[in-house]
Amino acid sequence: MRNKGKKLKIVLAVLLIIIAVFCVNKIYRYVKNGPIRKFNKSYYSYLSKEASVKSARTNSINFKASKTKYKNNSSSVPVLMYHSIGHASFNPFVLDPIKFKADMKYLKDNNYTTLSIDQFYDFILNNEPVPKRSVLITLDDGYRDNYTEAYPILKKYGLKATIFVITNYIDTQKNYMTSDQLKEMRKNNIDIESHTLNHENLAKLSYKRQLKTLLESKENLEKMLDCKIDYLAYPFGKYNLDTLKAEKAAGYKMAFTFQGKWTNKSNGILTLNRVFVSGFHRLASFEKRVKTPYYLFQEFYY
Repeated sequence: MRNKGKKLKIVLAVLLIIIAVFCVNKIYRYVKNGPIRKFNKSYYSYLSKEASVKSARTNSINFKASKTKYKNNSSSVPVLMYHSIGHASFNPFVLDPIKFKADMKYLKDNNYTTLSIDQFYDFILNNEPVPKRSVLITLDDGYRDNYTEAYPILKKYGLKATIFVITNYIDTQKNYMTSDQLKEMRKNNIDIESHTLNHENLAKLSYKRQLKTLLESKENLEKMLDCKIDYLAYPFGKYNLDTLKAEKAAGYKMAFTFQGKWTNKSNGILTLNRVFVSGFHRLASFEKRVKTPYYLFQEFYY
């Protein structure tokens, strides 16, 4: 009995050592790459000097000549997806303004063209040419910090972007933008489009309820901003067949989910990919996102 007890203690000790090593390794990687190390040094050094992959896909961009244009819309373009631009260290959906500024400066310094959403639509659907270093910048939800933090940075570098807003949160929720802020941004290269009425998971709703939230969100925004609303981003990236029918019935022309890779016409005009930019990411991983149509899955957060 004593021998059995001794063996059991040894087995438990070994298991505890393995678990401890695993946890220490995870914590080390988290501290090294994640939000505890709040601002990666590369962002500070990058912001103080001028910026100086081969694609895994045959139809990817040749980055040597940004002034040349795609020959056709079968080529892929990165559609970047941000959310809040603020200071919550442990939230992957909140990106510090210093990191956002570094991302935007990188695009500017490396001669990327930021597209309006209409230009992107014309490229995907109508085969209108765009420069080879093109990117569509999107922000989801309509947080107030999109106006206070992201908007000044976008203006500084003369970049275009699209914000998908939760319509019922406008003028009603303190952490979300007002109609006056949205109107101002629309005059300065920022497109405003729909993210449903209340950020519903569309895939869990009946067709009737989906049509209601999509239609009312569109109509409310059109009335508020006095402009046509044609584009949609799915909350949580979720949709089903009823969603596709409902958004067509509501009059949307193009919609985005996110699958973590670049997008082209093969995705389908109502199911376009986007590239998630995490609050934990480093500048190196941002470069990978805008240079490589397929980046490693473990880069999702970093």
